Amino acid sequence: MIRIGNVLVSPGEGGVYGERMLEGYRVWDPYRSKFAAYYLLGGELELEPGMRVLYLGAANGTTVSHVADYVETVYAVEFAPRPMQDLLEVARRRKNIVPIMADANRPYEYAPFMEGVDLIYQDVAQPDQIGIAEKNLIFLKPGGHLVLMLKTRSVDVRRDPADVVEEARAGLSQHLDVVDLRWLEPYHHDHAAIVCTRRG
Repeated sequence: MIRIGNVLVSPGEGGVYGERMLEGYRVWDPYRSKFAAYYLLGGELELEPGMRVLYLGAANGTTVSHVADYVETVYAVEFAPRPMQDLLEVARRRKNIVPIMADANRPYEYAPFMEGVDLIYQDVAQPDQIGIAEKNLIFLKPGGHLVLMLKTRSVDVRRDPADVVEEARAGLSQHLDVVDLRWLEPYHHDHAAIVCTRRG
C-alpha cells in the first residue's frame, strides 16, 4: 500500500467523489472507507496488481474505486438501485470494475459472471453477515483472503458489540483461518475488520 507520510493514498485518476489529491495520488479517507481505516490502524493485507477481488456491498463505489486503483479486476456487487447508479459512473471511468446488480445473499445470481478471486471484501448491513460470507466462499481461491467489515449493530443492536464479534470470529473459523481482527475506532463506531485465509 502506498503512503505519503501518514496519509494512505491510491494511484488512480482523481475526481471520483471529491477526494483530495496529494502529489498526484488520491487520498484514501479512513472516515469514508472502512478499508482505509483498517490499513491506518495497522492492517497488513496488501492489495497486489494481479489480484481479482469480489466486493460485496459496493454501495456508490467510493472504496471500490480505491481498490480498483491497486488490483487487476473488481467484481462489485450492489443491490440498491440508487447507489448502483453512482457505481455505474465509477465503473465507466475505471475499466477494471465489473458492476453487478444482485443480492450478495444469492451468489448463484452472479455466478455466471464470476471467476475465482484472490480476495472477497464484504461490507453489508444485514443481520446474517457471516452467512453471506460463507455462501460466497465458492468464489475464493485456496489461500485467498476474506475481509469482513462486521457491522455489529446490524447483526443485533441489543447485544454487546464485542460478543457479536467473538461469535462471528468463531463462526468464520469453522471454514477459514482467522489471521487478524481489528476494531475500526475511532473512524467507524462498533465496526470490526475480520481478516481470514482460505485453507489450501
